[in-house]
Amino acid sequence: MTPSNQRIVSKLKRSSIVSLIKKGLRVDGRKLDEYREITVIPNYISKAEGSAYAKIGGTLVIAGLKVGIGTPYPDMPNSGVITVNAEFVPFASPTFEPGPPDENAIELARVIDRSIRELHVIDLEKLAVVPGEKVYILWLDIYVFDHDGNLLDASMLAAITTLLSARIPKAVVKENGRIVELDKEVREPLPIMNKVVTVSVGKVNDKFIVDPNIDEEQVLDCRLAVSLSEDGKIAGMQKMGSGTFTTEEVIEAVKLAKKASKTLFSKINEALKKIEEQ
Repeated sequence: MTPSNQRIVSKLKRSSIVSLIKKGLRVDGRKLDEYREITVIPNYISKAEGSAYAKIGGTLVIAGLKVGIGTPYPDMPNSGVITVNAEFVPFASPTFEPGPPDENAIELARVIDRSIRELHVIDLEKLAVVPGEKVYILWLDIYVFDHDGNLLDASMLAAITTLLSARIPKAVVKENGRIVELDKEVREPLPIMNKVVTVSVGKVNDKFIVDPNIDEEQVLDCRLAVSLSEDGKIAGMQKMGSGTFTTEEVIEAVKLAKKASKTLFSKINEALKKIEEQ
């Protein structure tokens, strides 16, 4: 296939997608406000302190949690530390390159990190072992294994399920109060305060769609990612793309995101209930 033919196919596909969305339809048969099929599996990696498999349509993400003991930040001496990293493995998409995380992976990790912090998902003060000296350090790593659109929602789904299902080793302080060891035989849940998900709402002309797949992402004017708590509080918003939203459109997109978030929370809660029953 020649490059010119590829451009023609791309234009035809774009025209078809936009035309359907204008009519309130989508290529894969979904409603405009509907997610693709969602699968959530907690404790997916047996050797991790916490982990989760999350799949939205063809987009597959796995997150894992590693725990250690370290020194707190000077400006937060009585709080534990959480660090979020994301990596797009090269075989997940023809557009991904080998090497260190690019700006897209860094941005994704920052959005997730900020949402977790702003909503106080974890009570970090309860992760102080010896206040001012030793605290729990949490490394939350997110790996994209298959990219079929809407990486952010799938990544957040994997990340929050990992934290909710994690069981971390108990910290034991020795007699002198300075040496801290982890007792891997005794495990405890993280001090969870809230749950958070991210809903991505794309704009195509004057229409809004939830959970754009990889083809739909190519025709979006812009996108608004809304981070929400289970009771509908907004933890943050991230606008992406070169297009614009009016104030009224932002309000409409947030309403759509709040409604769609119920689907994600339902999937999380169902998955957690299953492991509790085991």
